[in-house]
Amino acid sequence: MEHQKCIIIGAGPAGYTAAIYAARANLKPVMLTGSQPGGQLMITNDVENFPGYPQGINGPQMMDEFKQQAVRFGTDIRFNQVMEVDFSQHPYILKLDNGTKISSDSIIIATGASAKWLRLESEQRLNGSGVSACAVCDGFFYRGKEVIIVGGGDSACEEALYLSNLCPTVHMLVRKDHLRASKIMQDRVLKKENIKVYWNTETVEVLGKQEVEGARVRNTETGESTEISAEGFFVAIGHRPNSSFLKPSIHTDEQGYIITKADSTETNIPGVFACGDVKDKKFRQAVTAAGSGCMAALEAEKYLMRIEDQITV
Repeated sequence: MEHQKCIIIGAGPAGYTAAIYAARANLKPVMLTGSQPGGQLMITNDVENFPGYPQGINGPQMMDEFKQQAVRFGTDIRFNQVMEVDFSQHPYILKLDNGTKISSDSIIIATGASAKWLRLESEQRLNGSGVSACAVCDGFFYRGKEVIIVGGGDSACEEALYLSNLCPTVHMLVRKDHLRASKIMQDRVLKKENIKVYWNTETVEVLGKQEVEGARVRNTETGESTEISAEGFFVAIGHRPNSSFLKPSIHTDEQGYIITKADSTETNIPGVFACGDVKDKKFRQAVTAAGSGCMAALEAEKYLMRIEDQITV
């Protein structure tokens, strides 16, 4: 069985940053990209809030540059997906989608989180052309424009409030007759004059051929259909951390986000670290993911040094 010092699972900002640091520390990291190399930035047209890109950058191009930097320092990138893990013994063993197994002294989990979607054909077709799952990432591009946001939880309320400071009207579509958000967030949204809440409302279709032009919605009580004109369509119905293949070995919260020790990327398994959106349900930004990827690599390096010292002794 092949053996490595450090394996990184996932290839988004967190994973690539971890790879850069690990490679520079001579850990000779192997990166297993999974099914979506580049993560959610692969469906983001313009990134303007990541430091170092004064003119902004296309999401896929940004991830390609991350990849090039990781490869430059010696990261071994493999387009495999981890299907099963065995953390019951050390070195740890990963089973890949091609049926092979690989062991490693340390593991960095950077598998990210996937946005939940409405599963509409029009939504997927216009993804990146007016449809977004991150108002903080993309709201800037809709300054002075009408937008729609779908959702009724805390995240939806936070993003609606964020958009309300940029847009003349935020049309908020809520499936039920109430918001699920905390009381304070509900109050803020309902008091905001330019947030128009549509109760008992579901999206039938996102309108537009090349770019979003609005949405066709339906009242679930009356059955009445209406069209709302808008240039941006934001989906804020939650995210799903990509951690199911790690259970029950790795401790997660009720939503599936990996639990790490305070001020650390350490998980409940020694030598297994988690970084990026798979552990972060609060910020979910490329820059914070990259920062935690750096932390994970540094902690993995120290862990491996401790192992080597024990073997030497």
